[in-house]
Amino acid sequence: MELSRFPRRKYTPYVTPIEPMNRLSQELGGSVNLFIKRDDQLGLTGGGNKTRKLEFAMADALLKGADTIITCGAVQSNHCRLTLSACIQENLKCILVLEERVPGSYHKDASGNNYLFQLLGAEQIVVVGLGEAPQKVQEMAAELREAQGRNVYCVPGGASNEIGALGYCACAAEIQNQIFEDTSLPRMDYLVTASGSGGTHAGLAAAMYALRSSIKVVGISTRHPEDVQTAHIHALADKTLKFATGDGTLDLPTEKVVVKDAYVGPGYSLPTEGMQEAVTLFARKEGILLDPVYTGKAAAGLIDLVRSNYFEPGSNVLFLHTGGAPSLYHYMPIDTNLPVAGATSKVANDSDEKKSD
Repeated sequence: MELSRFPRRKYTPYVTPIEPMNRLSQELGGSVNLFIKRDDQLGLTGGGNKTRKLEFAMADALLKGADTIITCGAVQSNHCRLTLSACIQENLKCILVLEERVPGSYHKDASGNNYLFQLLGAEQIVVVGLGEAPQKVQEMAAELREAQGRNVYCVPGGASNEIGALGYCACAAEIQNQIFEDTSLPRMDYLVTASGSGGTHAGLAAAMYALRSSIKVVGISTRHPEDVQTAHIHALADKTLKFATGDGTLDLPTEKVVVKDAYVGPGYSLPTEGMQEAVTLFARKEGILLDPVYTGKAAAGLIDLVRSNYFEPGSNVLFLHTGGAPSLYHYMPIDTNLPVAGATSKVANDSDEKKSD
């Protein structure tokens, strides 16, 4: 896997740290050792996992002479914030297509990422209904090319194609190198990540396989049922594996894609008690902010998997913090009176109910 073959911009001039979460580990019983990869500290405005993917997507856009980027995401999209930030860095125009995945969820004067879209100066913000964003992106691109002669480059939602997923192939290699170079870090047994549009999860799964790593990647779905998300991630990871290695005969084994879907709750971006507990626990035990849509639900999954003994005793478990804290200020309030010591997560109960179905 020779990633130097691909054009890349560099938006983070350092390696994001891996830190122990000793207090959270003890809070959860001490049966496993929890660590966190701080991709919330990546470059561009506010950081987050999309920064890694945009390093490759924007390089491809520049190589193709683009002057305008169009992309899409949910109404509080971290991806849209970071794509807009990258466009500022590269002096490109940027148009955002926002998808109301929950009816009535877009508000022009909302805080969080929506405020940052306006502060950073998106050329245009277009709001569409559920499932309409990809087609709208293509329609707008065609109109701009024909009417204004623009060279438009379309970045898919989450930059989640084989080009964007290279960012998390690079991250997998970075993690392996950190563990090798830092003698204070143990060998990791598991890597837990949010699994949404899929580029992060797919890139990690593809690269860990290509690198012959023993780390098991576990994706916590933030939107789709397990069967749908597993099929989506496997298809993208397999495509990424072939793209990254240049070996079209290399297939990703299906067992390398693991998705847990018991933590989505009533739907995308809709709160759960497990998410609220996770956000509160990370804040009070480690001083780390999570977002309610992705990292909060992924952390709810992590906590429930620890409590349900999914990980073998003594395992070293790395949680990938994919960022997203700006949206925390929009989705408030988190119930700060929620008890956390010894609390029983509603998500855990939902999971148990699912298992008994």
